[in-house]
Amino acid sequence: MTRKVWFQTAVAIIFTLVIIRLFIELQGIFTPLFVVAQTIFLPLLISGVLFYLTRPILNFLLKKHFPKWAAILLIFALMALLIWLFYILIAPIVSKQINSLVNNGPEIIGRVEEYVTYLLNQREHLPNAVQEQLKSLTGQLTDWASNLGSWIASFLMGLVSGVITLVLVPFFLIYILIDHKKFAPFIAHFFSGARKTWVRKTLHDVDKTLKSYIVGQLFVSFAVGVMLLIGYLIIGLDYAFLLALIGIAANIIPFLGPYIAVVPAIIIALFQDPVMVLYVALIMLVAQQIEGNLITPNIMGNALNVHPLTVITLILAAGNIAGIWGILLAVPFYAVVKTIVTNIYSKREEIEETATEDV
Repeated sequence: MTRKVWFQTAVAIIFTLVIIRLFIELQGIFTPLFVVAQTIFLPLLISGVLFYLTRPILNFLLKKHFPKWAAILLIFALMALLIWLFYILIAPIVSKQINSLVNNGPEIIGRVEEYVTYLLNQREHLPNAVQEQLKSLTGQLTDWASNLGSWIASFLMGLVSGVITLVLVPFFLIYILIDHKKFAPFIAHFFSGARKTWVRKTLHDVDKTLKSYIVGQLFVSFAVGVMLLIGYLIIGLDYAFLLALIGIAANIIPFLGPYIAVVPAIIIALFQDPVMVLYVALIMLVAQQIEGNLITPNIMGNALNVHPLTVITLILAAGNIAGIWGILLAVPFYAVVKTIVTNIYSKREEIEETATEDV
């Protein structure tokens, strides 16, 4: 019985739950570790993303017989150039639009109050259930508009704090670029024979999965953001650059990102000209059709092969458990786990087939 898959799976689940329970009970002991992990988590995460973006450049330069140190210096020079171009070309426009949005906060609040008053005057013609929902929704809109300025200020303060934290990123990235090829051999040397081969194959598949997700998702997000920017500029939507950047950030979230990105654009369009809401919705629809039918299939293909319903479930569950970080990391984490489990089952099938042939 101990060789049955269901028995081994049950034992693994029980041991995992016991370890989690003990970890929760003794979490006070691990407080220093939590502090260290929280400090290095974001820089390490960003360094990992930059590593997958810059590794093709590193490999290309190494094939051209560049010394590794020279290739890494050139990569950092290219990143510095991109940051400088963003600073002189995009940052002033975005900063101007943020300041304009903050200055127009009172006007936006006044428009919200007008919509709320109009809706409340019309609610007696609606069913009671709709009236209650409308009252709740209008109250939330008023609160959102009232807190708009403080939210933007908090965002900017958090951005400054994040920039200070990111000082660690170059150091992490340098060491990852230098030593990334040592990771798989280091893990594999704890095993021998067929297990060592399987471990190296599994690590290679995990690396391929992360590369496909990170590079593909960022490229898709950037492409969607550019399409949104072009569309917003064509229709003359206010805060086009700011809304396009929000669209890029939101599209990092698989499947649900586009729906999140369109909300602030619709709100701005509603205040600018209600008819423009239709144009914004049309632009988002066209951008998503191009992304879903042309960009994503050609860039990411079926590398992850995760069903949309699974994506939604993962994002909602992870969001409730770990907030924004859960939303961002749920899908790649699931894809990595799926890759490992797939390799485990493939290995088991190989062992069973070998045993059958021997019999």
